[in-house]
Amino acid sequence: MSAAAAFSANPAPWAEVVPGMRPVTVDLLLELPDDGNIHEVVEGVLVRVAGSGFNATTIAIELAAELRDYTRPRRLGRVTGADGVYKFPGAETGLLPDVGFTGVDKVSLIADRSKLLPFAPDLAVEVASPSQGPDAMAAKARAYLAGGTRLVWVIWPTSGNIDVWRPDHLAGPARTLNLSETLDGEDVIPGFTYSVASLFADPLG
Repeated sequence: MSAAAAFSANPAPWAEVVPGMRPVTVDLLLELPDDGNIHEVVEGVLVRVAGSGFNATTIAIELAAELRDYTRPRRLGRVTGADGVYKFPGAETGLLPDVGFTGVDKVSLIADRSKLLPFAPDLAVEVASPSQGPDAMAAKARAYLAGGTRLVWVIWPTSGNIDVWRPDHLAGPARTLNLSETLDGEDVIPGFTYSVASLFADPLG
């Protein structure tokens, strides 16, 4: 395979390669104009993900609020939203989880808070869109785990399920939670729990 053909391949099956772009650095993500898409860089390839629909964005902000309300008074770390760029060490890869959490020990290592976060999040949360299937989201979960993320939650709004991914279980989700079960922060956010049913509940219903 030629170098050009190798570069044209999509290393991010959850997204679409942006055509006409030469190999790029993750730093480019802070310079791109807002075109309604979320951009990521995977192995030096610029890709774009469509913006979130109503269900996805409200689920993400609900969970982010719960995580922030739990972690902030306990000084456990910081929670980021869907525009937070995490650059993976040793790779030209930068991903933007719908919700991210970084523990306090790693937060203290950030030298310049106006720039990218120079590591993978400890917890990454992705809310799947209708165009993203299980294989695509499995690939993204594994990308996080390979970059150093310790816990990944992939949320499926249509089914009301949540896949829990861990570094010691790469063949597939370690668990898939349903509406009767509870999210657990495990050793990443000790003591944090939140019912799946509450996450999917309509507060206006």
